[in-house]
Amino acid sequence: MTDTTNAPDLTNPPDLTSATAAAGPGPGPAPVAFPQDRTCPYQPPPGYASLRDSRPLARVTLYDGRVAWLVTGHEAARALLADPRLSTDRTRPGYPATSPRFTALRDSRAALLNVDDPEHHAQRRLLVADFTLKRATALRPAIRRIVDERIDAMLAQGPPADLVNAFALPVPSTVICELLGVPYADHEFFEEQSRRLLRSRAPEEVRVARDRLHAYLGALIDRKLAAPSGDGVLDALVHEQVREGAVDREEAIALATILLVAGHETTANMISLGTYTLLRHPERLAELRADPSQLPAAVEELMRLLSIADGLLRQATEDVEVAGTTIRAGEGVVFSTSVINRDDDVYPEPDTLDWHRSARHHVAFGFGVHQCLGQNLARAELEIALGALLERLPGLRPAVPDDEVRWKPGDTIQGMLELPVTW
Repeated sequence: MTDTTNAPDLTNPPDLTSATAAAGPGPGPAPVAFPQDRTCPYQPPPGYASLRDSRPLARVTLYDGRVAWLVTGHEAARALLADPRLSTDRTRPGYPATSPRFTALRDSRAALLNVDDPEHHAQRRLLVADFTLKRATALRPAIRRIVDERIDAMLAQGPPADLVNAFALPVPSTVICELLGVPYADHEFFEEQSRRLLRSRAPEEVRVARDRLHAYLGALIDRKLAAPSGDGVLDALVHEQVREGAVDREEAIALATILLVAGHETTANMISLGTYTLLRHPERLAELRADPSQLPAAVEELMRLLSIADGLLRQATEDVEVAGTTIRAGEGVVFSTSVINRDDDVYPEPDTLDWHRSARHHVAFGFGVHQCLGQNLARAELEIALGALLERLPGLRPAVPDDEVRWKPGDTIQGMLELPVTW
C-alpha cells in the first residue's frame, strides 16, 4: 500500500523553471523527462542513468512541461520524506503531476496519502491497530489458506496459466476483502475501477472510476450502519467512529477507497513482478528453494530492487535546504524510489539481486509519517505467496519468451500486465 494517487492544480501554474533557476543551476546539464517507461521490468529506465549520477538532487521535466526537483540520493530522500515542510496535499496550486490522469483528482484529497498532519495523524490513528506486525502475524494462517486455494485452482486447471489473473491479483484482493469486510463477490467491479483509476490516461475515465468506487463503498457503509453484522476494519470504523459522529460518511468513504485500492494493487504487482524477477535469476531461485528461511530477506531485497511505486510526490511549503541546494516554497518535489534504492553509497552493486546484504532502510514503502500503513501485511503476503509458489510449483517457469512478456508503463505502479507460466 503505497503513495501513488496524486493530482495537481493545473490552473495558473507557477513558473517552476524560473523558480528552479533562482535556486541555482542545479546538478546536471538539463532536466530529464520523468517518468519514463522501463525497458526491463525490474530495472530503472535507461534514461535515468544521468539521474543516478546526479545525487542527491536532479531536475526533471514532468509530462506537462513543468520542471520539478527529483530526489535521487538515499540520505536526502529519508530526510526530505520526514520533513513536514513538504506537503502531500494535492489540492495545493502547483502540486506536481506525472500523468494527465492526475488532473481528474485535483478537486479532492485522498485520505491518508494526500493529507498533512494533524489530519493525517488523526486518520492514521483510526486504523493503525489493524495493520501492526502482531495483526499481520495473526493473519498468516488465513493468508496461507487463500494462497493454497489459488494454487489448487491453478493445478486443477493445468498449465499454462496467467499468473497475474490466476494468482497475483486474487490473493491480495481476497485478503484485503476479508480484512476490511468487503464482499469478494464484487471483486471484478472494484478491480476494474482500480485499474482505471491508476492506469487510465483519460481524466474523465478516472473521474468516473473514482465516483463509482465512492458510490459502491458509500452504499456498503450505509448497509453496515443499518445492519451491523461483520467484524472487518470497515465495520469497526462505521460502528465506532461514523455512528458516534467522530468520522463523517465522506471521510469514511475516502478511507475505505484508499485501503481497498492500495490494499490489493500494490501487493499484486509485487507478487507478479517478484516472481518474474526470481525466474530471471535462476541461481537465486535455486538458493531460495533450497533454503526457504531466506524468504524474509529475499522479499526485502526484491522490494528494494523493484521499487514499484516510483515517483512519490510532494510540494515544498517553505524554502528547504538540502545538500547545499535550496528547494523553494511552491516547487514540486518528486522521489524516484528506483534511483534512491540503488544509491551505491548505501547498497554496493545496487543492480544485483542479493539478499545477503541488508536491504534495510530502503524507501519502497516511503518514509516518515506517510510510510505505508500496510507494510506489515504486504510483507506477510509476499513471503507466503512466493514461498508457496516455490514449494508447490517446483517446475514453475515462463510459458512465453521474454520478448512476449508485457509489463506496465512508467507512469503507474510497476508490475506485469500478464505473466504466462507453466510448470
